[in-house]
Amino acid sequence: MLTQPDLAAAEHVPMPTMPDVLFAVHEGSAEYGVVAVENAIEGTVNVAVDTLAFDVDLRIIRELLLSVQMNLLAPSGVPLDAIKRVVSIPVAWAQCHQWLRSHLPDAELVASSSTASAAETVAQSPERDLAAIANTRAAQVFGLGTIATDIEDHPENQTRFVVVTRGGVPEPTGHDKTSIVVYQRADEPGSLLGILQEFAARQINLSLLLSRPTKSRLGDYCFLIDADGHVTDEVVADALRSLKTRQADVKFLGSYPAAGAAAVANRAIVTDAAAAARGWVESLQSEVGELG
Repeated sequence: MLTQPDLAAAEHVPMPTMPDVLFAVHEGSAEYGVVAVENAIEGTVNVAVDTLAFDVDLRIIRELLLSVQMNLLAPSGVPLDAIKRVVSIPVAWAQCHQWLRSHLPDAELVASSSTASAAETVAQSPERDLAAIANTRAAQVFGLGTIATDIEDHPENQTRFVVVTRGGVPEPTGHDKTSIVVYQRADEPGSLLGILQEFAARQINLSLLLSRPTKSRLGDYCFLIDADGHVTDEVVADALRSLKTRQADVKFLGSYPAAGAAAVANRAIVTDAAAAARGWVESLQSEVGELG
């Protein structure tokens, strides 16, 4: 939230887990929520993605790309060789695996619900052999010292977050992304190909294709898709119409400004071509009944 000027001044309410954040927005006790959905090293954050897909009815209105910077935090004055336990969220351990193996090979890893919660645990503990993996902001908030900085294994690591609310779709910006969940009509050969062809035929680029179990029965999967473009783009709207007709169901998660570098020119070319094709068909249709 602090990176977003329009949200930074809002009252910030921490939640124990990412599903808690999403349910708070879904149930109306919070207006907006921010959750991580993808990490460059560890991939999809399944617990957040599954909650969005199956458990809540929310709209994604923005995405954020933040560089990941991990530090080893402990009470001021505690040296590295005193650390016997490291508290953090499991994905943070995974992102710092090489550093931990080299510097704290015998340390016990203690799970927490978030890096912020890990820092709070260390700050409140009377024991001096406990450290947390968290960012600089957590050290400031909880008054901890920094034993080591930038301990992540890959300095180019980034995490993608999304901002969610209960409804509404932002206006198109020309650099947008549309997220959907597609439920197959039948689990049969070629079913995924049929879904992908809807986008390929319209030259719509996909930045994410993820299969997730529907949790109804073994072997039954749905697909989470991020497509370039906005629901107001005719080619995107046409793809959604076709999917909704041919598949068991389509859940719309949102059209929103995309983070990162844009392929605006390519999107404009495809949209203009679609508009020209639509005009051509409409001109043919206008000839109906004009015989003789």
